Amino acid sequence: MTVSSLWSLSLLLLGPILPLWATGISCINEDGKPVDWYILYKFPKYVGSDVPGSGLEYMFMDALAPTWKRSEYFINMTKSALGQTLQQLYQTYKYKKNNTAYVIYNDGPPNNMNYSWTRGHSKGFLFLDQYQGFWVIHSIPEFPPFPEDGYSYPHTGKYNGQTVICLTFRYDQFAEIDKQLLCYNPNIYNCSIPKAFQLELFNLQMMCAGSEPPPVPWKQRLIQLQSAQGETVFNFAKTHSSHEDIYLDWMAQKLKTDFLIESWHHKGHGLFSNCSLTYHVYNIKQIKIPWNSSFSSYYDHSKWCVSLKPEDRWTCIGDLNYAAQQAKRSGGFVCTQNQFIYKAFRSLVLQYYDCDPSCVYT
Repeated sequence: MTVSSLWSLSLLLLGPILPLWATGISCINEDGKPVDWYILYKFPKYVGSDVPGSGLEYMFMDALAPTWKRSEYFINMTKSALGQTLQQLYQTYKYKKNNTAYVIYNDGPPNNMNYSWTRGHSKGFLFLDQYQGFWVIHSIPEFPPFPEDGYSYPHTGKYNGQTVICLTFRYDQFAEIDKQLLCYNPNIYNCSIPKAFQLELFNLQMMCAGSEPPPVPWKQRLIQLQSAQGETVFNFAKTHSSHEDIYLDWMAQKLKTDFLIESWHHKGHGLFSNCSLTYHVYNIKQIKIPWNSSFSSYYDHSKWCVSLKPEDRWTCIGDLNYAAQQAKRSGGFVCTQNQFIYKAFRSLVLQYYDCDPSCVYT
């Protein structure tokens, strides 16, 4: 038998040979495939009319298909990208494996636990082994469930729009993420960090154990991270001692771009569009989704911003609102100049407010 025929036989018997990163803990898309990143945007209950939807529909994009696609699943299904990604953590928890680490945090945790005003206004979870893992940042209160409870979606997360970003990282990046989350000061409500991880996840293991973490040596910290497949992202992390607005005072000026901001103004505490500094920020008024529907920012709990000018190409997704009281809360954003992510988010902006609140632009 020739070498080529042996190779063909091995492919037939073993199937497609996946790259090493794709066999590790990763973000999982709706097809059950490992991906470098994905972004999920859940629609609010009211989209385009007074007839409510389920509040569970969403659109989705990932590194393999970087354009918005309306999902055939609901977000509360285990077949959703979010459900399949979390199943990796839940299955590991079920079998009591100690070769992985995870941390789940939310200022509004599930199971009727008290809202945390003293911790960061941040929501997310990470799961990793000593080769690779993922970090999910989202805007959903009371999510995700405790691992022993299995996957579900909270009824409180149905009414408003929500965003989720999942990023796959090699192990060496989590030591930097650990320092960023020290700045976030997250409300950790479930976690497991075995001894083998405690050097790289020093701060998280202290918070996980309920110990007082070390003093934070920064008011704010900006780092560059590389995803498993080399996607460059920047993480802005601010502490509660930094009383600047993260959108206007820091991200817009640091990235040298005017931002269009989508942030929850439901209770009327949001700030106005602001042109007082070199780079400006503008509040989005109306979101247009690609299926001839739109919804008001009033019904959107997501937190993201996108460059006004296409040539700047910045998109940032995180967990802080553009609001006066949020300037005193800790949290952060991940930002990217990925052209596909930028194009997808910029296309959502139907209307936004000028710095004169009486003027609305399309």
